[in-house]
Amino acid sequence: MSYIILKGRWCDIIVMNVHAPAEDKIDDIKNRFYEELENVFDKFLKYLMKILLGDFNAKVGREDIFKPMIWNESLHEISNDNGVRVVNFATSKNHTVESTMFPYRNIHKFTWTSPDGKIHSQIDHILIDRRWHSSILDVRSFRAADCDTDHYLVVTNVADSHNILNRWRNYFYQLMNVHRVSVIRQTEIHTAELLAPDPSPFEVESAI
Repeated sequence: MSYIILKGRWCDIIVMNVHAPAEDKIDDIKNRFYEELENVFDKFLKYLMKILLGDFNAKVGREDIFKPMIWNESLHEISNDNGVRVVNFATSKNHTVESTMFPYRNIHKFTWTSPDGKIHSQIDHILIDRRWHSSILDVRSFRAADCDTDHYLVVTNVADSHNILNRWRNYFYQLMNVHRVSVIRQTEIHTAELLAPDPSPFEVESAI
């Protein structure tokens, strides 16, 4: 397990890389891994952007109960034990599994292939805090990249947090400007009405 802190203008980004125990490992080893992961994860301030990625050895399925955290684009139908652990960890930390959210062909979803080429799995994942969910623009695997490993390269596009904040700031500025224009126009109408005084009785008689 390792991590790097990327300094940002408005918010630091914590990128944590993990390698979880294989599916056939005993529960005690898996439990110790997630306990250690939680201890490292919790030492960072909550408001920072945290991206958790790596080889989780986890097949995340498309079970309905998991959809709020994973959506419906996973390669696998049913989660294995490691997959359930990943989703449970994501849920406990209010994170989403971004690697199962983008509608690509299966060849761009699987991240590992068995030596005989017959088994394909999506076991490498990317998680992010739900508050920063819109920062992840894309996740897919690239089979052509030579990484000297039996895994495929998983690439994600992350939006600049400064641009995200600017978009929200501009949105609220526009709302404020609309409100300001509305108030000004209402003031102009009221002022115009006050500038036109009621006719005097003499003016009324003359008009008759």
